[in-house]
Parts: sequence; C-alpha cells; structure tokens
Amino acid sequence: MKSHILTEKHQLGIGGVAIGTAFENITDEQAHEILQAAWDIGIRYYDTSPWYGLTKSERRFGNFLKDKDRDDFIFSTKVGRLFHQVPESDVPPTMWKKPLDYDFLHDYTADAVQKSIEDSLQRTGLSHIDIVYVHDLSEDQVGDRYPYFLKQARNGAFKILSELRDQGVIKAWGMGVNKIEPILDCIESADPDICLSATQYSILEHEDAVDRLLPTVKNAGVKLVSGAGYNSGYIAGRERYNYKDVIPKGMYEKRKKMSSLAEKYNISLIDAALHFVLAADEFASIIPGASRPEQVKDNLQALNTTIPSEFWKELKNEGLIYEKAQIPER
Repeated sequence: MKSHILTEKHQLGIGGVAIGTAFENITDEQAHEILQAAWDIGIRYYDTSPWYGLTKSERRFGNFLKDKDRDDFIFSTKVGRLFHQVPESDVPPTMWKKPLDYDFLHDYTADAVQKSIEDSLQRTGLSHIDIVYVHDLSEDQVGDRYPYFLKQARNGAFKILSELRDQGVIKAWGMGVNKIEPILDCIESADPDICLSATQYSILEHEDAVDRLLPTVKNAGVKLVSGAGYNSGYIAGRERYNYKDVIPKGMYEKRKKMSSLAEKYNISLIDAALHFVLAADEFASIIPGASRPEQVKDNLQALNTTIPSEFWKELKNEGLIYEKAQIPER
C-alpha cells in the first residue's frame, strides 16, 4: 500500500491560477496578502506551476514561502513546459492578464523534467519540491500531438520522476490535467502516487469521473487532488465555467436549483461543493484558488460548515447529483 504525503491537515490547500493573473491583474502585494491569509488560517498545502502567469505565480509562491520552515508545508509545482525570456513584443497570447515576458515549449523528456525542476527551485528559492505534477499532457492542451507527447512522457517524464521519488529528491508525482484519459494512461504505464484532476469532479459535473476515474485510481492506490472544484468560480456565481466563458447547456438551471436547495438548508453552494469533493475517498485535498484574502477565509468556513444529510438526500432525489456519487456521511 502506498503511503500518501497529503494528510487530513492538507484537505484544504490553495492553488495558484488566480495568483498567476488568470482572471484579473493581481499585484505582488495582493498576492502576498492572499498567501498570508492562507498561512494565517492554517493552510499548509500550496500548489502552483511555472505556466501560471508565465512563471509569475511560481515566483510569488516562492517569495512568500522561502522564509517559512520547510518542514511545515507541502509544495507542489509542475513540469511539461520549459520557459525562456523574450522581449515583451514576443510574449505569446495566453489566458494570463499580466504575464511575465516569457515564451515556452512543451517538453516531456527526462532532461526537460530535470531542467524544469531546477528552474522551479531557482525561481522559488525553496530547498526542495514535495510533489511534481506532469502538467497539461492532455488533448485539450496539446491537441492531436497528445500521442506523441504521451510516448515522450512514458519514455522520459514518468521514468525520471519515479527515479527522483525513489532517490528522495521529490516525495511524490503524478499527472496534473483537466481530462480523465491522461490519468488513466499514466496509471496504465507508470506508478504515480497522486494526480491533480482539474474540472473533472465537482458537485455540478462528476458522472464520468465516478464511473471511470475513481475506480481506476482506487484500484491503483493513487490519490487525487481537486483543482477547479468550483468549476473556476461558476459555483460561486461567476459567469465562467472551467476557465472558459462558454457555459454548458443546462448548467445555469442546475446551478440555480442547487443554490435554492442550499438556501433552504441555510448553507451556500460553495459549502456543499467543497464537502462533496472531499466526501469521495479518492480525494485527499481540494485546492481552490483565490483572488482576494476573503475567499481563502470563506473556503475554511465552508470546510467547517456542517451540511445537513437531508440536503444530500434531496439532491439525489431530485437527480441533481449522480446516484453512484459518494456523499458526506455526516
């Protein structure tokens, strides 16, 4: 049986997408305030990536964490892209509102993974990285080059990350993706410990994950971390869904029904969404991002909110959550 690095105290972490300026141009000062709020309320799992803000988020996390006791927190970042500085005019168009002046290329070879880890250590100023996720090795990111990059990763990234883990350089590794298939493909050909599954399992959308993803990871002894467990803010009322402006058909009505039901039980849909994810045995942690310190505090409040069992029964009776989905026992 695999030993797992994320314990109960890491159930609630913080992700670095928003701090990388995904949704608005968060300043260095604002980023520090958000991370300080997370630290002050006891959050000890921090996840980012060099992709977020074209290295901006990773630098901000490192700037905040480098003076903390390194044994006091878990830090994860990602590999799969290499970054090089370019003139401002050559920065590629991306989702980031205010990225740094970098361009990138996808590379899942062993050499690239080692270089990426070295670059991340240099950018953050940290002594080591606990968890490394193979980032965006998925059709939604690399398109029809997915088979090519998967083969590259099988021969490169997957093998070197297992070696680095066995040598004690890192503590765990896995996939960090927005789709189910890459996690299944990785488990089939390697021995990951923990995978970051973004957008695939939320209170609004989870049927496919329940049927295909959760049984596979459970059988392999692999744990999951939930990214975008609020569908990148849609559950909180924002008009974006899984990082896009296009809202899936029928989702507005579903959110409205769920929100009304939550109000009936004097809870918020955010409260329910967080507890829904953590109710699944396969999920060790949920790592919502934050654009303001108040959102971090709201997440802790949600974690500490008791959800009436009648609420879950009513959701199932109304067909709003999948009958096979795990729900909180209390």
